Amino acid sequence: MPISAYLDTLPVLGARVFLHDSAQVIGDVRIGDDSSVWCNAVLRGDVNRITVGKCSNVQDLTMGHVSHQTAARPDGSPLIIGDFVTIGHAVILHGCTIGNACLIGMGSIIMDDVVIGDEVMVGAGSLVSPGKMLESGMLYLGRPAVAVRALSAAERAYLHYSAEHYVRVKDNYLGGAGVAGQK
Repeated sequence: MPISAYLDTLPVLGARVFLHDSAQVIGDVRIGDDSSVWCNAVLRGDVNRITVGKCSNVQDLTMGHVSHQTAARPDGSPLIIGDFVTIGHAVILHGCTIGNACLIGMGSIIMDDVVIGDEVMVGAGSLVSPGKMLESGMLYLGRPAVAVRALSAAERAYLHYSAEHYVRVKDNYLGGAGVAGQK
């Protein structure tokens, strides 16, 4: 498995977690039940902690990191990802908090001390500036990201569908169905 210690701290994985062989999960990282970390994604919990909730997915080429603790900032900036979250391809997450049932679009950058409420969709390529708070139930787009509108009921349902779909895909991999030559 693609797990590495940092000093004396190893990642902790919940039940039925899938880590692709090319992913890197390092140090103080906790991943909840039924979550997945995909191809060439990195979760580097070396100078602070990373928490990924249950049924969340961190897709290909995503980088998750943290800011260290200082006298002025005793907690630093950990990375906290809620339950049923979809992190799209090639996202950068740095020391931020993402609520439950969110979708972070491909190529987005979420900076230190950002707090994203529950059921938020951040559109592909968006940049969320340090310290920004994103209101629950909204669609955010742009560089810098701004609230565009409230999510529809169908979009809110899609947030859950997306995460649940990735639970099924990771189950295929864990069962061998997603790996060539295995049954």
